[in-house]
Amino acid sequence: MVHIHERLKHERLRISLSQDEFARACGVSKRAQASYESGERSPRAEYLEAASIAGVDVQYVLTGVRGESRNDSSLLEVERTPPGTAVPLYDVEGAAGAGRSLDTENVVGTFTIDAETLSQLDLVGARLAGVRVRGDSMEPTLFDGDWTFVNLDDTNFAQAGVFLVWVSGELRIKRVQRLAGGAMYLISDNTHYQPEMIARDRMQEVAVLGRVRTRLGEIS
Repeated sequence: MVHIHERLKHERLRISLSQDEFARACGVSKRAQASYESGERSPRAEYLEAASIAGVDVQYVLTGVRGESRNDSSLLEVERTPPGTAVPLYDVEGAAGAGRSLDTENVVGTFTIDAETLSQLDLVGARLAGVRVRGDSMEPTLFDGDWTFVNLDDTNFAQAGVFLVWVSGELRIKRVQRLAGGAMYLISDNTHYQPEMIARDRMQEVAVLGRVRTRLGEIS
């Protein structure tokens, strides 16, 4: 099985750039580029946008499926993976004021996850949504601009994790903790943000919509 970081290296070599040249084109250091290609770190959205401008097939890097505009052959190209699930993409900021579900009017695009990745994550048949992170409250787990994939069929926050939560007409990505007496804490990973307590008499204003599963890798 070929992983994301390996496909990233394949693409860099396909467009005939050294690590140093590619790092400069994408606005990062050579050390950062090396860490992306080794799988030690995951690239952010801004990096992938720059990589696309440099000639990288970002869809292939993320999914293993070649984009229609880049079907050129390469000795480094792995066997193509059959198309998987087309996941609708939503912008959290654009979805402010939405109801207790994700409305189709907020869809900003789609993203295809290959069948092999779905199987590895045990998400075959699950209802999925891609949600873009806004703000720094979940750093260092998630960064502003990151795309995450949410399993809308898993709302059980009794098991620790990161969740997409509807709060008084706004969508947020937080950790969720049930408190004694029926209240709830919404917890940020960034220690500069204090946990937000939702009192029992406000619980009608809150709905857990799904568990955040991936950001180019598993969310712990």
